[in-house]
Amino acid sequence: MQKQIVAALAREIASGRFAPLSTLPRESDLCGEFGVSRTVIREALKVLESKGLVRGRPRVGTFVRDRSEWHILDPDLVGWIGADVVDFEFLESLLEARKAIEPVVAELAAERSTAQDVADLDLHWQRMVAALPDDLPAFAEADVAFHTTLFRASRNPVFTQLSGVIHWAMKKLFETESAAATSHEEALSLHHAVIEALRLRDKKAARRAIDGVLAGAERDLRAARQQARIAKAGLDPRG
Repeated sequence: MQKQIVAALAREIASGRFAPLSTLPRESDLCGEFGVSRTVIREALKVLESKGLVRGRPRVGTFVRDRSEWHILDPDLVGWIGADVVDFEFLESLLEARKAIEPVVAELAAERSTAQDVADLDLHWQRMVAALPDDLPAFAEADVAFHTTLFRASRNPVFTQLSGVIHWAMKKLFETESAAATSHEEALSLHHAVIEALRLRDKKAARRAIDGVLAGAERDLRAARQQARIAKAGLDPRG
């Protein structure tokens, strides 16, 4: 029951029922609303606090924290709220982080990857090819697997752990980009160039290919945001 209460409160916070800096109902009121003991409510609030959604203050109550303080990369939080909590600002921040990290990851992978890593990358690339032109979700899933494998091939445990933490966010980013992409063929060519750079142990070529991938991602995300603005405004996308 506690898990359901945590999820319900998280959704109500995300929906705006409880606005940032507002105070949640008293524990006794929540007990009545959910039909559970005070102990269950307190444990549920502790879980929400550990995820950055709320903060308890003695003799004051529990208040909702600003959205910027939520642990948005936490998969539990995404499970409760849903991936729709992710907005374009977050996706652009994720892309900025990738631009700072992934070229280094590619260079390390060119130096340290195994034959199995390269084979796995090639398999994910083939899945990307097979998904086009009709199955963009499958294309995005294979794209995530490609980059997760690339992070692992760096043989840096921090990068490997990081790719696991942001896996769901990468998937949302790739789905958004894929839907707005002007040239999937270009993306396929650049991803294949990454594979070949790793085969040849060419660090510069690996960085160059990933820089191209990220430049295309930035362009596609910008296009997706523009399409979203047009749709929201009810305008004709053809101008």
